[in-house]
Amino acid sequence: MVDDPTPLKPQCDEALHEIYHLLSGEIDDTKRAKIAEHLDECAPCAEPYDFYAELRKCIQQRCQDTAPPELLSRIEAALQHEPH
Repeated sequence: MVDDPTPLKPQCDEALHEIYHLLSGEIDDTKRAKIAEHLDECAPCAEPYDFYAELRKCIQQRCQDTAPPELLSRIEAALQHEPH
């Protein structure tokens, strides 16, 4: 990636700032639509979004370990003994 001396537009700054929230579904539909529209039109912002989306997908696919049943039983027992 070549460093671009052109300063980011305010829309770029907002889109880049919200990438993590967008990927995790933590923003409302209005903001999501606004950022998605910007990403469709702005390749410099779409590139990091695509990277983080692919990274997130890869992690979700590869990190699917489950806890051993013994550990789950111990956690459940500990939670039952906690004062409510």
